[in-house]
Amino acid sequence: MRITDFLVADAINVDLKATNKKDVLAELLAPLAKAGKIADAKKMVDVLLEREELGSTGIGGRIAIPHGKAAQVKELSASFGLSRAGLAFDALDGEPVNLFIALVAPEGSAGLHLKALARISSLLKDKAFKKALMAAQTREDVLQLIESEEKDKG
Repeated sequence: MRITDFLVADAINVDLKATNKKDVLAELLAPLAKAGKIADAKKMVDVLLEREELGSTGIGGRIAIPHGKAAQVKELSASFGLSRAGLAFDALDGEPVNLFIALVAPEGSAGLHLKALARISSLLKDKAFKKALMAAQTREDVLQLIESEEKDKG
């Protein structure tokens, strides 16, 4: 499984403006709705906020992987966001979050959903890759970095 198979290119934002959890989720999900991957971005924000109540998806190291499953999701999809300033996301290490990958999946796709989460977290463990993502200036930079990293990691 490759992240580039489900990462929506038009949903890559290297300049997130949000300053809180709900707004950043809305900013991450709006392009997925626009691309036709989810039926209603506002409802999906609520799904992800409910998931956050179970425990923060801010995994530490300035990374968050908000995720959820819902009937309104057409297919496994992800968006990427970079907050240069960083924002409070109740991360496990208490640090602000800069890198976001929001993952949405249809109901009944638990296996695929978990595989995608595992793939994302394994790539983001690489410190040099994470540093390069944080320095990305364009959507193309992000895509190129992910494609290159996936080629190297197989």
